Amino acid sequence: MRNILVNGLLILLANMPLLAQSPAPDATPFPKPPSIKGLQVQMNEDALALGIHHAGVNINLTALVDLEKKPGNTKRIVDGREFSFNEGYLKSLDAQIKPLSDRGVLVYLILIAYASKNPAIDALAIHPDARKDYKYSVGAFNAKTPEGRAWLKAVTQEIASRWSGARAESGRVWGWIVGNEVNSHWIWSNMGKKPMAEAVSEYAQAFRIVHGAVRTASTNARLYISFDHHWAASMHGISAEEATPGRDYLDAFAKLTADLDWNVAWHPYPENLGNPRAWADKTVTIDDSSNKVTFKNLEVLCRHLKKPELLFKGEPRRIILSEQGFHLLLTPEGETLQAAAYAYAWEKCRKMPLVDAFIYHRHVDHAHEGGLRLGLWRNAPNSIADPHSKKQIWELFRRAGTPEWDSAAAQLLPVTGLKSWSELTGE
Repeated sequence: MRNILVNGLLILLANMPLLAQSPAPDATPFPKPPSIKGLQVQMNEDALALGIHHAGVNINLTALVDLEKKPGNTKRIVDGREFSFNEGYLKSLDAQIKPLSDRGVLVYLILIAYASKNPAIDALAIHPDARKDYKYSVGAFNAKTPEGRAWLKAVTQEIASRWSGARAESGRVWGWIVGNEVNSHWIWSNMGKKPMAEAVSEYAQAFRIVHGAVRTASTNARLYISFDHHWAASMHGISAEEATPGRDYLDAFAKLTADLDWNVAWHPYPENLGNPRAWADKTVTIDDSSNKVTFKNLEVLCRHLKKPELLFKGEPRRIILSEQGFHLLLTPEGETLQAAAYAYAWEKCRKMPLVDAFIYHRHVDHAHEGGLRLGLWRNAPNSIADPHSKKQIWELFRRAGTPEWDSAAAQLLPVTGLKSWSELTGE
């Protein structure tokens, strides 16, 4: 009888389907590209012609939600809940990411939750305390409800797996920017009005979920917390429950996540976004009480990250400049000023060893960006962001990080009022 039972069990096991095994996280070391040159890419071929080594790509998480669980869409079960993801949108992102990563460009995915204005989708993906009138730019992630936490875990596991390098047809992502300018949590990460301690705590919970999901797929991909350029002061004209100083937010976040390997994605726009003269910022200082951190005083952030309480395993957190650009003034000298600002910023970054990437924003002027004309290209008349013609900055950008750079930048030095780039201060 015993032999019959054993033999029966062996036959049963032999005919059972094998359970799928999760692959071990990819352990490829984080790459060391030739330069910091990067771009928030709109046109892949043009970006590659410009010789970029870093690329920023936005992903809207609410656009991935498939409540109907349509056939053909990828499914994933997390915490007893099944979620389905919009495969069409994922493939469109493959088409952006793969041509860049195949050419050795480090792709940084910027995770954003734009309101879909579908109540069921937004209840799943966006913080439940976000404004109900949708008068904000970006919503905070929903890490407050059990279903929201499960969704965030599921979606980030799915995309981290897809772009870990394991799927040749999809391309590879090396950087994960978790949200956008989270210290301005009324406009760029809306979770309703909250004091800083609460805002940081709720964001940190979401960050932990994303961090854990990325680590299931990749050992060495990097994760970043995103800030605007406000440092010891917050955005002017709104309350302390709507925006907080970046320095204070950073320090509070560090206390809650000292065990995690995170890095900083800073946006060092000039103090006045409408003035490209980055060297002429008047209100910033080079001490820790500066109201903002722009290109003029970028060393303030670098020095702050070297404080003992902010180190990770004895080393400072790394920095990428993931969104910043220079406005084109509609004056005779406008194009030269824009190009000179880029030359100034590039030379400043050369003095900052902690800065791994300088990702320029934008590729093409955008009609819905508050009148700013930040692009390397002009947009076509009556279009939102269709490329029309290159600006002077396009050719300077192409030369950045090449043997042609020094002579090109030297021609713009007099515009900045400096006699030599060596006058710029470093860390």
